[in-house]
Amino acid sequence: MSTHSWTTRAVHAGKDDLAALGLHAPPIDLSTTYPSHDVVAEAGRLDEFAEGHDDGGPPVYGRVANPTVRRFERALAELEGAKAAVAFASGMAALSACLLAQVAAGKPHVVGVRPLYGTTDHLLGSGLLGTSVTWTSPDDAASAITEDTGLVVVESPANPTLDEVDVRALADACAPVPVLVDNTFATPVLQRPLTLGAGMVLHSATKYLGGHGDVMGGVIACDEELARSLRQVRFMTGAVLHPIAGYELLRGLATLPVRVRAASATAAELARRLAEHPRVTRLHYPRLGGAMVSFETSVDPVALVSAVRLITPAVSLGSVDSLIQHPASLTHRIMDEVSRKDAGISPDLVRLSVGLEDVEDLWADLDQAFRRGEVGGVRLP
Repeated sequence: MSTHSWTTRAVHAGKDDLAALGLHAPPIDLSTTYPSHDVVAEAGRLDEFAEGHDDGGPPVYGRVANPTVRRFERALAELEGAKAAVAFASGMAALSACLLAQVAAGKPHVVGVRPLYGTTDHLLGSGLLGTSVTWTSPDDAASAITEDTGLVVVESPANPTLDEVDVRALADACAPVPVLVDNTFATPVLQRPLTLGAGMVLHSATKYLGGHGDVMGGVIACDEELARSLRQVRFMTGAVLHPIAGYELLRGLATLPVRVRAASATAAELARRLAEHPRVTRLHYPRLGGAMVSFETSVDPVALVSAVRLITPAVSLGSVDSLIQHPASLTHRIMDEVSRKDAGISPDLVRLSVGLEDVEDLWADLDQAFRRGEVGGVRLP
């Protein structure tokens, strides 16, 4: 393990092989297939790949592995304090692989701690992948575990309410069942769930890890045993991360600490001002900090979101530019109204992803949006 600071490691992680290759910047390997001159040896290696093992050599085929993606996986594993990481085409593909692996292991039951990202909630509740779910609070999660439980799924800080969970207490209470923590909002800059006892860490890499709103991906950090099962699922389903995405995500990790800390400082100041705004009825900002702020408002939230001019009204988050959206209409619309209520998602809630703009410019835009939103608007059903 490197003795350098975490910020320094973020710059250099995953790039240990470059010097031997005579390179400074990581290359992008776009090969879909690789020469197999020793057919017998390569056949044996392919059998190993099918079982989820990865010897780090030539991948045989692009669906098996990719050198560029491997660099990103090594880097993310180091930054999360994991033995391994497995990358996928999206965050939902990564979560789906976790669920499929548990079903294959004969553990189809999931304990879900709300609130979660809307599509995560929907997937767990749908049973589409052969799972069943019991929804519970963090305090009652352990009592919901059965002999068929394969995972406890939690997001902290949660989307979109920014609720926080004591990951260490939850992991201790639920052991030996692994706790999967969606760490998308916190990133490893602010929180490393594996060091708190979690068994798996999920990132929608589309968000902060990429950081520029131009790449989609997902990744799971975990131990090698769990990684093997996830590689098996990826091998069979083909939910691979594209090499260009792997390159962009590795590049994103190098600036992750700087981006998250700068955006978090701005978010904290905006949260302070929002808490004092006469049209904000409740503020949500995690003790952990971070660049996400949510608030409930007496102004029609749809009208408010439509009234911004500098901030972009859009789903997603974690980009260098600020984004704002109404969860009940968009990211969590796929959940029914009762489920949203159970998760604490108010119809008056607005979610703000703070970027790298000047705090005064962002505040001026929010202030004028509140004033313009007071004119009214039509709330979506």
